[in-house]
Amino acid sequence: MANEKSKNEKELTVEERLKAVYDLQTLLSEIDRIRTLRGELPLEVKDLEDEIEGLKTRIQNFKGEAEELRKAVSTKKNEILDAKAAIEKYTEQQNNVRNNKEFDFLAKEIGFKQLEIELCEKRIREYSEQAEAKLAEVASAEENLEDRTHMLEEKKSELDEIVSETRQDEEKLREKAKALEEKIEPRLLKAFKRIRGNARNGLGIVTVQRNACGGCFNRIPAQRQMEIKMHKKIIVCEYCGRIMIDPELAGVPEEV
Repeated sequence: MANEKSKNEKELTVEERLKAVYDLQTLLSEIDRIRTLRGELPLEVKDLEDEIEGLKTRIQNFKGEAEELRKAVSTKKNEILDAKAAIEKYTEQQNNVRNNKEFDFLAKEIGFKQLEIELCEKRIREYSEQAEAKLAEVASAEENLEDRTHMLEEKKSELDEIVSETRQDEEKLREKAKALEEKIEPRLLKAFKRIRGNARNGLGIVTVQRNACGGCFNRIPAQRQMEIKMHKKIIVCEYCGRIMIDPELAGVPEEV
């Protein structure tokens, strides 16, 4: 079967190969037009999805940090309770001391515990403020998330509508393009796709119009134009590298 296919490819004349490539270009250009109709929507949808995932992660991180600060506040409150209990114990011990040295020692311990309480209270204020700031950032991020989610739903709906309207047409065009590709020899098809991929407008084969290349519009010498019309070999533009075909063979009117 492969040999039979190869034989059929060899049997195609240059004229037939040029016509097949031009017909393929026409189908691919129509597919490009459909994709352009969709515009930047697929990229916008992907960007919004990435942004939403980023916001969800940020919200989780902020909530986790706020929870850690809340635990730190709770720890400091327990330390204050312990310090107050120690002060109460030291104060009671002062009533039963036997000399000034013991009294002074307990007084110092009470002073240390009072400083610990003050430091804990300072840390509680700091942690509480930081926790409130984190929760405010959570609220802001959640509001942003809601806005982006709503925007994503609208973009997806818009994209789905356009895809639904064009899917059937695109599938038919792709089937026709695939059938045409099977008729074109692999080397020529590969060259055409490479040229098309490098071309800004996606044109790998162009007609000669007004004595110029239909892709880059550079003038083509008369002798070169004659060779193109003879269909004896595949000729490419020496300036842009596109395959060239005369309008008559392409089946399009020649511009005057």
